[in-house]
Amino acid sequence: MRVRITETLSIDLQAESWCCERCGTSLGTAHDTYKKGCLIHERDFHEIYQPIITGETYSFSPDKDWCTLLEFYCPSCATMIETEYVPPGHPLTHDIELDLEALKRKVKSLPPMGQEV
Repeated sequence: MRVRITETLSIDLQAESWCCERCGTSLGTAHDTYKKGCLIHERDFHEIYQPIITGETYSFSPDKDWCTLLEFYCPSCATMIETEYVPPGHPLTHDIELDLEALKRKVKSLPPMGQEV
């Protein structure tokens, strides 16, 4: 039984693993961050923030010595799962932690699909 957690992320309650919502690829155990199962791309800020004055290097781009932009992709279908700005060298953040047992109880208490409540 898969439960959708975000637009691009779901959880397989039987396997207790994160999954890509689009293709179903497992992204690792639900007891840890899904980001470990993703492809990670460190993005260059100059690709995103264009100079605001032609010919100058002024932009709203964060200083690369203070901030890094990480993009997390499904390794199977390349759907972007998440992005985050972190200091350079910062470990992966653990942004979602679920009470799996409570979620399993909640799902079991729901009526089957197609039946009225």
